[in-house]
Order: sequence, then structure tokens, then C-alpha cells
Amino acid sequence: QVQLVESGGGLVQAGGSLRLSCAASGSILKINVMGWYHQAHGKQRELVASITSGGGANYADSVKGRFTISRDNAKNTVYLQMNSLKPEDTAVYFCYYRQVGREYWGQGTQVTVSS
Repeated sequence: QVQLVESGGGLVQAGGSLRLSCAASGSILKINVMGWYHQAHGKQRELVASITSGGGANYADSVKGRFTISRDNAKNTVYLQMNSLKPEDTAVYFCYYRQVGREYWGQGTQVTVSS
């Protein structure tokens, strides 16, 4: 079992920045993928960014150049640095962990960007 605890959400003005953190604990395998999804009101949950245990990252086109995903394997923690935030980034952001045969989700943290 893996537990994910998110932090860093909040309210920010357009153009501002936030840094989300997600700490994983439990039965963590060496090879895994962690990432962030978001879900805006009335919309589907969508992948924002992901990063493998080897450090390979992928981003949604909408956040390329603005968001940076990183991880600290020693701390089993993934981060999402969000810069140049836009009102359309407003959503609940969910941490995601995937290993062979299993996936886990965090509880979600609200990000609200005001115009």
C-alpha cells in the first residue's frame, strides 16, 4: 500500500507561482511513475505532468514552459513548480503514483488562480 500526501495548493493571482509537493510512503517500488493530474469543475481529470523514477518527464501541452515537475527519490517526493499561472489552471490537483500492477491517488489540493 502507498499513501500520498499533497501540499502547496492555495489561491494566487494570475501570473503568480505555486509549488505543489507530494510525499509518498509505504511499499514503494524502485521503478515507478509519479505525476500530477488536475480536474476543473465540470471537466474530466487530465494529466498535467509525470516523471519516471529515472527522471524522464512529460507535460501536457498547455503547461509546457510554465510548469516543471521534479522528484527527490530519497524523500519519495514529487514536486510541481507552477509559474505564470493562468485562471484556466484553476482546478483540484491530484498526485498520482503508478507501479507495476497498481496505482494510487492523493486526496487532491485546490489551486485557484484569480484574474
